[in-house]
Amino acid sequence: MDPLEIARWQFGITTVYHFLMVPLTIGLGVLVAALQTAWVVTGREHYLRMTKFWGKLFLINFIMGVATGLVQEFQFGMAWSEYSRFVGDVFGAPLAMEALLAFFVESIFLGLWIFGWKRLPKLAHLACIWAASLATIVSAYFILVANSWMQHPVGTEMIDGRAVMTDAWAVFTNNTALVTFPHTIFGAFAVAGAFLLGIAWFHLYRRRAAGIDTVDEAGRVVVGASTVHGKNRDETDYRVWFSSLRLGAVVALVSFLGVAFSGHAQAQLMFEQQPMKMAAAEAACHDGTGFSVLSVGDLSGDGATTCDDIVGVYEIPGLLSFLANEDFTTEVKGVNTLLPEYQEKYGTHLPDDSIYGDRAGEEINYLPLMEVTYWGFRIMITLGGLSAAAAAVALWMTRRGTVPRSKWLSRLAVFGILAPFGANSAGWIFTEMGRQPFVVAPNPTFDGVDQVFMFTAAAVSPGVSAGEMLFSLIALTSVYAVLLVVEVVLLCRFIRGGVASAMPELLEDERPESTDDDVLAFAY
Repeated sequence: MDPLEIARWQFGITTVYHFLMVPLTIGLGVLVAALQTAWVVTGREHYLRMTKFWGKLFLINFIMGVATGLVQEFQFGMAWSEYSRFVGDVFGAPLAMEALLAFFVESIFLGLWIFGWKRLPKLAHLACIWAASLATIVSAYFILVANSWMQHPVGTEMIDGRAVMTDAWAVFTNNTALVTFPHTIFGAFAVAGAFLLGIAWFHLYRRRAAGIDTVDEAGRVVVGASTVHGKNRDETDYRVWFSSLRLGAVVALVSFLGVAFSGHAQAQLMFEQQPMKMAAAEAACHDGTGFSVLSVGDLSGDGATTCDDIVGVYEIPGLLSFLANEDFTTEVKGVNTLLPEYQEKYGTHLPDDSIYGDRAGEEINYLPLMEVTYWGFRIMITLGGLSAAAAAVALWMTRRGTVPRSKWLSRLAVFGILAPFGANSAGWIFTEMGRQPFVVAPNPTFDGVDQVFMFTAAAVSPGVSAGEMLFSLIALTSVYAVLLVVEVVLLCRFIRGGVASAMPELLEDERPESTDDDVLAFAY
């Protein structure tokens, strides 16, 4: 067993799982704050119900995100001690800022918001949820500053084999972080939009299936009410779901446009800073201008680890040049051109140093796994596009006030919630895997600091055996599996319960003793 490969699997599993919680927390938090603002300004009951219902789902997800984030800290310390030593002087600042200015603010004001219903003045209570939700965005920025430094080291010098920060402003205003931040935030809102859309569609369908809402001869909705469960399914309940669906669809569409434009800027920067990553993402073995719509590799061996077995099926001439340079003629370097350049700059073999363990002196493969980068890039784009298209279709299909009485459409809407989650995860995997064989990528261009980089083979903890690494991998994966079951069960239970799951007073005949803040407080 290779401890490095086990450590990489462990990092991938913990990071991707944690990243499932992050975008929903960021996007949903701001939407809950906006809904509460609408309630404070207008006094309309359905905005209050929307705030309580979506706020409860936000809390469940936030807590799971914190729990999975703590596990990540543990695996960093255990599996990547050499990496921690290398980046510690640089990462200390953004991670400390994240903890002090973001996480503490999130925790404090979220607690005030949960327990402040009917205890704090309305405006003060509203300020609490805005402070907590905006802190999640600030938190994302500091984390992206740290990650962007791994993609593009700046403001640093190498001293005694460690990266030492010499310019904090350069680190915090790294151009990689500045273009990655809006891309990530728009991606988070795309997740939140699809979340609202899918769940709201589900509840509107249930009202149709139960005969509460009907349509007239013109196809317009006739809103009804049911007294079976108190006020749980009255006309205000209809407005909760219909407003949520339309809001989610609009947010998803606008977010997709933001993701597309910010992603274009991010890709252009990658062509400069990590040309091999983008060449691998395009399966571009030779210099050229065409964007590969479909390329295939030989799957009978070890996969597409070289250019020898890559066959381009169809490509769009000029598009790759436009993505990289905003013209249609400038050729983009392919793998076969870049490989000798990387070998000349960074060597052909790993140094004969004990820090590399058994890999010392091994030949360096500068080409990341092409099937991962190639398909990760396309899965990200495809799922993001499908999610936006679904939002547009949903807006058109609900223009008369409700959803069709179709079970498979309802299931498709709920299943569609997963699309932006998948797009976010695929984008994250592409970004991290495309950087290999570096854990801290070097700067091939003039605007970065030269000779600040680290091979992944040198980053793993030298004192941890493969068996210990495997044990922790199994243990952490098992913990995450349990957390996944808990989150899915909690979310499904309270989603099916509708607004009454956050406002039991709506079930006045069944739970006369319940109070609203008891329900919100359970999760904290």
